Amino acid sequence: MKKTGGSQLYIIGAGFAGQTLAREIKTKAILGTVVAFLDDDPEKIGKKIQGIPVLGPIRDVARLLRMNPADGAIIAIPSASREYLKELYDILKKAGFQRIRILPGISQIIEGDAHLIQTRSIDPQDLLGRTPVAVNLKKSLEYLRGKRVLVTGAGGSIGSELCRQLLSGGASRLYLFGHGENSIYLIDRELRLLQEEGVGERATIIPIIGDLRDRNYVDYILGKLRADVIFHTAAYKHVPMMEENPVAAMENNFFGTKNLVDAAKTHGVRRFVHITTDKAVDPVSVYGASKLLCERLVLAAAGPENRFMVVRFGNVLGSRGSIMLLFQRQIEKGGPLTVTHPDMKRWFMTIPEACSLVLKAGGVGENGNLYLLDMGEPVLIRDLAEQMIRFYGYESGRDIRIEYTGTRPGERLDEKLWGKDERPEPTGFNRILVLKRESPSKIDLDALIEELSPIVSVDPRHRDRYRNGSLLREILQKYVPTLRPDYPGGQIRCGSQGSPGSALPASSALVSPSAEPVPVL
Repeated sequence: MKKTGGSQLYIIGAGFAGQTLAREIKTKAILGTVVAFLDDDPEKIGKKIQGIPVLGPIRDVARLLRMNPADGAIIAIPSASREYLKELYDILKKAGFQRIRILPGISQIIEGDAHLIQTRSIDPQDLLGRTPVAVNLKKSLEYLRGKRVLVTGAGGSIGSELCRQLLSGGASRLYLFGHGENSIYLIDRELRLLQEEGVGERATIIPIIGDLRDRNYVDYILGKLRADVIFHTAAYKHVPMMEENPVAAMENNFFGTKNLVDAAKTHGVRRFVHITTDKAVDPVSVYGASKLLCERLVLAAAGPENRFMVVRFGNVLGSRGSIMLLFQRQIEKGGPLTVTHPDMKRWFMTIPEACSLVLKAGGVGENGNLYLLDMGEPVLIRDLAEQMIRFYGYESGRDIRIEYTGTRPGERLDEKLWGKDERPEPTGFNRILVLKRESPSKIDLDALIEELSPIVSVDPRHRDRYRNGSLLREILQKYVPTLRPDYPGGQIRCGSQGSPGSALPASSALVSPSAEPVPVL
């Protein structure tokens, strides 16, 4: 194919999404020129669409292309399965494409135009795991039309993706609540740019900097906002860090949620969707315990005048601070990839799929129910590490090795999605289950709050209790018996791939060279 210089763009997929992108690129010629569609459909191959030739089959044509460094490919097949995306990625890389972009999943563009601004560089999470379920967002979000919607933790991985998808919901106002100035600034600017480029519907976007731990402020701001719906994603989430800062975990997660729930009830919030985690099931960490208590708190707040519910799921691929981003940085520096234990496994779901299902559950969910997203099968972290290594064109063990470092505070080898007093049942909606509780253990939340309050807030009568992490853990154990009394003991294995190494006490992997004591806050 003759090259004319400049950036040559190939759109993979000559369907609706690909054609929409081609029209937009034509109006923005500075971005490059679409020289061809690549497609496998024999009805399209050999024809021209918008004056652009359709070449195929993709595998055969790609072998004949000779790329310039500026050339790029955009995969515009939002309904493609994970397996097909892997095949396409491999074909395009072998053809010499260095810049490969992809449209988001079909749930984010169904019944609407695909936009160039929605494309992004393809990354491992697009190729790993199962094919996400397609959720018709416009239909799923009808319950939000004309409503005022507040997202807490709006600058985080889950919160920001909820906001992107909420642009399709027709909400009158979208409140972006968070205490991180930079993260709220970034999602605010991104959403405004998406709107400028025609993505979603017009909604008034209002960024709000605040802290859920400030009870007076939370009550004040909810009174001013008059929100109809709250999606509560804000939480401290790093398990080992929260083991070292247990008071902060409870103050932010549990007491912050209590402040939000109380204010929501006071000011007439009609729908409250709380995001929780599999680590809340028979929790062994302070973080897990804090999320279990949040679940109980939200469900206890359900009443005849509102619809409060909880949605639980496992890990998400590609979240900030996630293992995937750590592996990516480790690969970039040549390894090794650090895995805590050869048998460590987790449930994984992509962020867009999780958010689509959360938004769906928020509409169809009933008051006082705990919902569970169907996570598929758990994944061994070492398998994820090996797939990441292959994605970047290396061979595990030969080019980049895997090193086992030992389990960390608050970790267990695998997680459960429901407890012994819970039973999952289908809801009639794909990949959304409801957890029925059978003779659940009761937790006296009022008594717990009374005992913990002097630890998270200064009480003149009990000054000695303030920020006492050891006392907090003792109190929590009375209400959450599965909580470990301290950092996990036992034996772990440390070493490199193929040679797990010698057994060491779990705590030894955590001691710094200085061996200075670490305060528990």
